[in-house]
Amino acid sequence: MGYKARPTTDFAREGLFNILDNEYEFDDLKVLDLFGGTGAVSFEFASRGAGRVWCVEMARDNAAFIKREAARLGLDNVTVVHANVFDFLDICRERFDIVFADPPYAIDGLDGIPDKVMERGLLHPGGYFILEHGGEHSFTSHPFFVKERSYGRVHFSFFEAPGE
Repeated sequence: MGYKARPTTDFAREGLFNILDNEYEFDDLKVLDLFGGTGAVSFEFASRGAGRVWCVEMARDNAAFIKREAARLGLDNVTVVHANVFDFLDICRERFDIVFADPPYAIDGLDGIPDKVMERGLLHPGGYFILEHGGEHSFTSHPFFVKERSYGRVHFSFFEAPGE
């Protein structure tokens, strides 16, 4: 049922945030981090000035750890949601500037996550959905795919919400 966290490597996370630094002002960004794991990506967004970061994590111990660490680090802009990500996506009514997902690479339904995020209208126009995945997956033919960046075995596919 639960899973052990496989944190985004420091090398890959640094590469991701270098890309985002060139495209976003972090002040006041509204971010959704799906499959939060250890919370490292949420903490990175929060420490860079994101206005609000929602971190959704299914594993109870991981969610409790993220909540404790956010408090210890004084990151009051991080909200931890202990929930199944797919169930959360079904009920979420918020819109975000960035949605990041780092699911277990072998999870059932990984290929459908971009569709789910886009169909639910979770992004502001022009917002990014960023999916971390292994090299065995390719999303280049997805209608909202804009680019992929690789850092060793870690791949980030970027999808952009259409403008209004």
